[in-house]
Amino acid sequence: MAVPFIEIKNVFKIFTSHKQEFEVLKGINLDIEKGDIFGIVGFSGAGKSTLIRCINGLETISSGSIRVGKYQINKLAKKDVNIYRQKIGMVFQHFNLFDSRTVYGNVSFPLEIATKKKEEIHNRVLKILDLVGIVNKKDFYPGQLSGGQKQRVGIARALANHPSILLSDEATSALDPVTSMSVLDLLKDINKKLGLTIILITHSLDVVKYTCKNMAVLENGIIAEKGSVKKIFENPQSTTAKVFIKHNAHLSNPYLSGEEVC
Repeated sequence: MAVPFIEIKNVFKIFTSHKQEFEVLKGINLDIEKGDIFGIVGFSGAGKSTLIRCINGLETISSGSIRVGKYQINKLAKKDVNIYRQKIGMVFQHFNLFDSRTVYGNVSFPLEIATKKKEEIHNRVLKILDLVGIVNKKDFYPGQLSGGQKQRVGIARALANHPSILLSDEATSALDPVTSMSVLDLLKDINKKLGLTIILITHSLDVVKYTCKNMAVLENGIIAEKGSVKKIFENPQSTTAKVFIKHNAHLSNPYLSGEEVC
């Protein structure tokens, strides 16, 4: 069997507040293959954002291990964590763009931090902006862009440093359905062209069903079930998946339940 590209073993994360301990992740085990678009779903408070922050090194795990490619994250020295983070692309729900910088300036920023040469930065920024379809907006400021265009800038910035994985934290939640679909199509295209491993954190089953091949359901800090999207949709085992799928069906056809919808 091939060694997974991302390997999460028995990961616990405990936060301490006012001398009380809160266990947020409770023994997470998860393997993700290289080149996969992998979905992680769960209710608010299930631990999704904490898990993604552990994967990108912004949070240190309390116990267990996380390996991404050649990096054993929980064993990295502080200086090596910063190098590792340059290989992790992050796409956020609310874009997190610099309003005072142009599209070009936003995408060039991580390359400037990595002290790349000016010519290398220029060539890379134009190439990535062309990939995400907004090279004609390079001199615009965020305030002049639509939500979908802003998210494309966010994706371009996340790709600037040739990341090994792309982490998407509710990246389409602030967008309308049509724009969301175009952004998901872009992520699928990037995955196909670059062979990039993508992890989608989302509340939306439609996002997972449209975009992902495999998924995991996070429930109260544990992996309640994992497997192919097809298998989980056809035969959900966890409470979270059953509720999500039932709710999704009712949204698609509110009269299925025979209940009045206000």
